[in-house]
Amino acid sequence: MQVPPTLSWAGCPEPWLRDPVQLKEEGNKYFQANDYEKAVQSYTQAIKLNKDKALQAVLYRNRAACFLKKEEYAKAASDASRAIDINTSDIKALYRRSQALEKLGKLDQAFKDVQKCATMEPRNKNFQETLRRLGADIQEKVNAGGSSPGFTDQMFEILLDENSEKEKREKAANNLIVLGREEAGAERIFQNNGVSLLLQLIETKNPELILAAVRTLSGMCTGHKARATAILHYLGIDNICMWMSVDNEEISLAVCNLLQTITDCLLGQGKEEHHGKEEAVVLDTKKDVRMITMRLLDMLVSKQVSGQGRDRALNLLNKNIPRKDLNDQDNSRTIFVIDNGLKKILKVVGQIPEMPDCLPLTENTQLTASVLLNKLYDDLRCDPERDNYRVICEEYIKSKVDPQNMDKTLHAIQMVSGILQGPFDLGNKLLGMKGVMEMMVALCGSEREIDQLVAVEALIHASTKLSRASFIISNGVTLLKEIYKKTKNEKIKIRALVGLCKLGSAGGTDYGLRQFAEGSTEKLAKQCRKWLCNTSIDARTRKWAVEGLAYLTLDADVKDDFVEDEPALQAMFELASDKTILYSVASALVNCTNSYDTKELVPELVQLAKFSKQHVPEEHPKDKKDFVVKRVKRLLKAGVVSALACMVKADSAILTDQSKELIARVFLALCEDPKDRGTIVAQGGGKALIPLAVEGTEVGKIKASHALAKIAAISNPDIAFPGERVYEVVRPLVSLLNTERDGLQNYEALLGLTNFSGRSDKLRMKIVKERALPDIENYMFENHDQIRQAATECMCNLVVNKEVQERFVADGNDRLKLVVLLCGEDDEKLQVAASGALAMLTAAQKKLCSKMTEVTTQWLEILQRLCLHDNMEVQHRGLVIAFNLISADKELAMKMVKTELLEILTYVGKQEDDPKKQHIINVARDCLTKCMDYGLIKPLSRA
Repeated sequence: MQVPPTLSWAGCPEPWLRDPVQLKEEGNKYFQANDYEKAVQSYTQAIKLNKDKALQAVLYRNRAACFLKKEEYAKAASDASRAIDINTSDIKALYRRSQALEKLGKLDQAFKDVQKCATMEPRNKNFQETLRRLGADIQEKVNAGGSSPGFTDQMFEILLDENSEKEKREKAANNLIVLGREEAGAERIFQNNGVSLLLQLIETKNPELILAAVRTLSGMCTGHKARATAILHYLGIDNICMWMSVDNEEISLAVCNLLQTITDCLLGQGKEEHHGKEEAVVLDTKKDVRMITMRLLDMLVSKQVSGQGRDRALNLLNKNIPRKDLNDQDNSRTIFVIDNGLKKILKVVGQIPEMPDCLPLTENTQLTASVLLNKLYDDLRCDPERDNYRVICEEYIKSKVDPQNMDKTLHAIQMVSGILQGPFDLGNKLLGMKGVMEMMVALCGSEREIDQLVAVEALIHASTKLSRASFIISNGVTLLKEIYKKTKNEKIKIRALVGLCKLGSAGGTDYGLRQFAEGSTEKLAKQCRKWLCNTSIDARTRKWAVEGLAYLTLDADVKDDFVEDEPALQAMFELASDKTILYSVASALVNCTNSYDTKELVPELVQLAKFSKQHVPEEHPKDKKDFVVKRVKRLLKAGVVSALACMVKADSAILTDQSKELIARVFLALCEDPKDRGTIVAQGGGKALIPLAVEGTEVGKIKASHALAKIAAISNPDIAFPGERVYEVVRPLVSLLNTERDGLQNYEALLGLTNFSGRSDKLRMKIVKERALPDIENYMFENHDQIRQAATECMCNLVVNKEVQERFVADGNDRLKLVVLLCGEDDEKLQVAASGALAMLTAAQKKLCSKMTEVTTQWLEILQRLCLHDNMEVQHRGLVIAFNLISADKELAMKMVKTELLEILTYVGKQEDDPKKQHIINVARDCLTKCMDYGLIKPLSRA
């Protein structure tokens, strides 16, 4: 490995020439090269020099990974703990500490860490698998120590005794959680007054004990409708919602998971098990589902509920109320929520954070409520249902409009603004309500800053509704320009600027944008970047700067300047973790990477347009490939992959399918250069792409799958997709083996599958189960040389699998004939792959040796060509095939000896020993020896 230029000749870091970021990157390179000792040195030096807390956590976390590889588990646990002390939500550090603690035999603590990981990322199969494994190990220890009712009582005694040692209490808590996850243990706790004792643990108000109790209850409810129903009624929905409302994120999330588990059981979803007679005691669950729904709706408008609790309630409603499958005719849950709770959801979207009577909210609350409004509207089946929805909204908004009470009117406009971010069609109709647009424009001219703030935001959201944009352009632009120039309030100023950007876009004109900026969008963008970097401005206001940049970066000069401004990029990445501007951040990145769709101009039509004196749009010089590549490199250097990975972890309600598609587009652009793919993997890009390839718009899934294919084609799967994650990548790759996909997507998917199929038989089986074989075989007929070669190489790896071999052995197919004929092609790389496949098939299945001579009359000529090939790799494989055929059957050997093949074998076998091709000579001699054993030829002396 080359020594990085920043190291001295001896390979030792020179701290006076270095900075922590450089040292971290250097450590990453050493780690990827498996040089863990030097990686530790680099990270250690960086830790000594670094003063930034966030970077310090990353350095400790990375050094912990090195110590894991070096099997120094105590040091790994220590470093991971230091990273967690800085950032308690550092999921990588938690998982690495869990791995280290497991190796140190501290299974209880390891289980606790990985459970936190699984809570933060419930869809992560690696975390779930580790949980199951550790749970089984702990269960085994528990059983060895005694798992009688007395043992369960003992656990509760330790937990409820305030004088118990901390370590004993932690162990008892984890034992209970593990017992709750196992059916026998859960039933034992349930039958021995365990629910009552768990309730006592919750009432201690000790966070650790509350978490242990709630997680145990979740385990007990999973897959058991009767027990879940009983626990729901014993605890009481009011208590559960109260616990979910607490201002403790971990507890709130755990209680939310408990309520989701109960709801899954009631709705018959999730991992359902049958428990004989116990199922008979469960009454109709609709009543319980409605009770939970009503309580969640009540939470939305309660001042006693924290902003976090309100978000949990909205997320549960988003997940459980709309139908999962629109083919299901029953949308009664949605109708129930509209009739009983639509006004409560509208009240949430109508809140104004700057006003004193505002409910407790988080940054995500109102956007999540808008998403819920949209999902409910989309779940309606007919016009009468949609009309009812609209009428409720109109009447509620009208009830808030009061000329004598401007504050109430403001709430009405804020509601319209919230609906405009939800159901598109409904928002458009509400803009047409008498006086709504006029009221919005009038509020822009108000003396009160809060009026201007709400009205400007409403205008911004309304400007995307094109049917109303002409009214706003003719009435709103002038007002926005006046507000921008006159106001001294930065919050209003920035919103006015974003409004002008949006109006220019909505109207299909630069009116109010280029003229306002005196011919330069760069001026507007510079102001947005200035606001973005100004940390003295509140985060909510700075986020509007990102909204502005999402539109302004459509200009090539703006996007080029933006990626050169590293502080602005870092500020945007920092804000990207806030889910309310996720779409805007993704839009800006799509613009900067030019990963949007463009219409290809047909040269003939361009000439025709010029001839008829029509305007022909020309590509901006800074939109050419060289500039795009340069911008991509700058974004990668700035850490865009980590920001995207963070965005993918957003709540499912906020991360819409459209946002997923934008993120997938950016990832695909970043993966274009093979040299950058290692960096993308190291920063979590491979992991982030998997959910994008599985869920979202069709275009988004294809883009994400293609990005995965680019990574899979050249990366070590064990590093790029460690553990069980690699099996999740197979399906997205197989989805690209489709005639509707383009040639590059086909080719790179085949390369990725070739790489995977060479790793293990388990992966080969996964590819077979995903029904990829017929597609791979079809591409072996492809006219495109590279695609045909890639498909054949993939098949060469797959034929090691017995199930694939059996398909070749089966009657009534031409699979073997195709492989034999491909061996006779002139393309050398194709011959290498095809002859390799044939060599392995004939070695594994004797039936295929005789079948090979029957599938085509050209088999002997092809085999002879292989055995005399100039390429030693092809020649070796040809001789191996010959040996397999001779070894399979004496009669077949006799048939081959009577041909020129014997002369070829004799010629090769009699050659002088040569280290470079000894393996070839040896196989030829083995063939001759086998013939002699059969008595078909006599021994000959070598020349």
